[in-house]
Amino acid sequence: MAVDIQKLFNEDLPAALVAHPDTAKEIGAKYQINVTGDGGGEWYIDVSASGPKCEKGAPGGADCTITIAAPDFQKLHENPQANGTQLFFSGKLKVGGNPALALKLQKLFALA
Repeated sequence: MAVDIQKLFNEDLPAALVAHPDTAKEIGAKYQINVTGDGGGEWYIDVSASGPKCEKGAPGGADCTITIAAPDFQKLHENPQANGTQLFFSGKLKVGGNPALALKLQKLFALA
């Protein structure tokens, strides 16, 4: 089932962070998510001790930056473990900063 990317980052994830702030802070990082193409956008997610929050934009200071096209984000969201590796090694999932933090995103999205 296709995910509404805008709804996920603008409504679902922020609500989940409010509902589960301590669990979110356990991730301990700041992310910049850039989804290109139709339905995409840029979001800053702070799940460090100073968070949690998810907001539109790219203020800088992220520990890990993820850049991916909207259709590929759909694949990643459907099956993060199997598709994440495939997308990364095919160059469709770009990770900047600390790549180990990208692996923690699955825990973050499980909250939403």
